[in-house]
Amino acid sequence: MDKVVDSATDAVADIPDGATLAVGGFGLCGIPSTLIAALAEAETTGLRVVSNNCGVDDWGLGLLLRAGRIARMTSSYVGENKEFARQYLSGELEVELSPQGTLAERLRAGGSGIPAFFTPAGVGTQVEGGGLPWRYAADGSVAVASPAKEVREFGGRRYLLEESITADFALVRAAVADRHGNCVFHSSARNFNPLCAMAGRTTLVEAEHIVEAGQLAPDAVHLPGVYVDRVVAADPTDKRIERRTVRPAAQEA
Repeated sequence: MDKVVDSATDAVADIPDGATLAVGGFGLCGIPSTLIAALAEAETTGLRVVSNNCGVDDWGLGLLLRAGRIARMTSSYVGENKEFARQYLSGELEVELSPQGTLAERLRAGGSGIPAFFTPAGVGTQVEGGGLPWRYAADGSVAVASPAKEVREFGGRRYLLEESITADFALVRAAVADRHGNCVFHSSARNFNPLCAMAGRTTLVEAEHIVEAGQLAPDAVHLPGVYVDRVVAADPTDKRIERRTVRPAAQEA
């Protein structure tokens, strides 16, 4: 089955207001910027997004955030986005923070049909006891707080019950995809993209290179095409460096 669609605009056309999205990428590496930009142009709003982070102020998911299109974020790290902090602290945005490994496993479990699992991450913290502010009121009080989690003991050690995550749609970026949706990811872009793809009921992949079916060696495939519904071409040069560090000119001389 040929899963390639003509454009990112066509790929995101049926994402409705209020949809839950699992969005791949790690920092600015491997984010589906082509699909995000198309979604921003579509003016879809009220989105509930699950992603390791929320991009930066002027790129990636930051485009949707700045336009007020995201209602809720489930993330593990949000430190590079000032607009994110402003919306969260003012009560405009609901935020669930999850330990990074836990977030990855919640996505993987959702894609594997596992409803919940126990983990030691967060034991003895507010992750266990609840009360973390998910959404603030306009006056700065906590409007919505995280609930307490179920705790069980295994082998003399305490563990928290974490529920898995599934999403209406997944947006991911691959280095290479074939027309059947089999994907290969590059380096750290593999950290969250395959997990988000698995967790989506409908998965959209933007690929820097699209090849014919059969051109990918089976052992090279990171994500089987069974998880993918649509493939669209991405601009391979559409990448940014999140934080550039260079040697001062005086030292260079």
